[in-house]
Amino acid sequence: MSYLEYSKDFMLSSYDYILPQSAIAQSPSIPRESAKLLVYERKSGTITHSDFYHFSDFIPKDTLLVFNNTKVINARIYAHKLNSQAKPNPKRMEIFFHKVLDSFRFLVQIKGSVKSGDRLILESHKAFTHPIIAQVLECCENGMRIVEFIESDTSPQVCLANQKHRILDDKEVLELFTHHGYIPLPPYIKRNGSHQTMQEDSVFYQSVFAKELGSVAAPTASLHFSEQSLESLQKSFQTCLITLHIGAGTFMNVESEDIRHHAIHKEYFSISSASAKAITHAKKVLCVGTTSARCVEYMIRYKVLCGECDIFLYPGVEFKRVDYLLTNFHLPKSTLIMLVSAMVGREKCLELYNIALQEGYKFYSYGDGMLIL
Repeated sequence: MSYLEYSKDFMLSSYDYILPQSAIAQSPSIPRESAKLLVYERKSGTITHSDFYHFSDFIPKDTLLVFNNTKVINARIYAHKLNSQAKPNPKRMEIFFHKVLDSFRFLVQIKGSVKSGDRLILESHKAFTHPIIAQVLECCENGMRIVEFIESDTSPQVCLANQKHRILDDKEVLELFTHHGYIPLPPYIKRNGSHQTMQEDSVFYQSVFAKELGSVAAPTASLHFSEQSLESLQKSFQTCLITLHIGAGTFMNVESEDIRHHAIHKEYFSISSASAKAITHAKKVLCVGTTSARCVEYMIRYKVLCGECDIFLYPGVEFKRVDYLLTNFHLPKSTLIMLVSAMVGREKCLELYNIALQEGYKFYSYGDGMLIL
């Protein structure tokens, strides 16, 4: 590889590609296994076009499959400022949950102008037993807000004026979003939020093995498996579960032209001792999704089973434990396409993406998949 080619691997502009709007999947594949699957074998250079009904046919024997069992929070909820209640049409504002900071404080993004001390009363498609108020405690430099959630047993104005209120803890707040929030579809999925599509998303924007609540985006490679196909895989291959909660940082743009200067987001992860042992001793490891791959590579490097994962994988950074990868097709200039490029090479990655476009594959969260062997 020439120095010029080598340096291009570190240039943000080298990870751009043209994606027609029509190639972005707007709905899930139903059944899940009906999604297309591009299989790329690195040693032979062979490309096979298939689907997820035949996924297991391509996996080498003695391979351990690693799945991320994170569960997506209904992270979007709507509110209006408390002092705007008297107005005939108070402005509706979106609160987007990011993560728990401690037992009573939470990091959120609020679409609309707010300042420290502002109070927003929550709306819901279901009736609250008591009014719920989000109080802004701090406005962060990056546009995020630190808030607490308050339950009122009287009118919100009387409750707050008398300082008689109950602050909800982290378990209660996650429960609140579960029952009253909306599934956080990515902004590139643009369709009407009818009751039918919302019901569809509540099922298909979760993996069938989702268990640990904490993500604001789905581990999308996992969405291709039904309970039946997962059960079939478990009969033929060893599998294990890890947890990495996907934060909104996964959608953050890389700003630095030299990608090595990018400060990647941190995401909470947890791996059981049994899963860690299986991963360490497996003959071959196939990670289902980039989140599983990041988690496994972080564990292997730093010998820890829980914490905050901030590993950035791009060309020049070698995989130490992940042998194979199942992944969807990702956004231009994203850290995810850089991770895929770390495994197959940047030029080959872009070539595979171009082939996928020519063959009619759908991209992004609800899109088709690629298996790298």
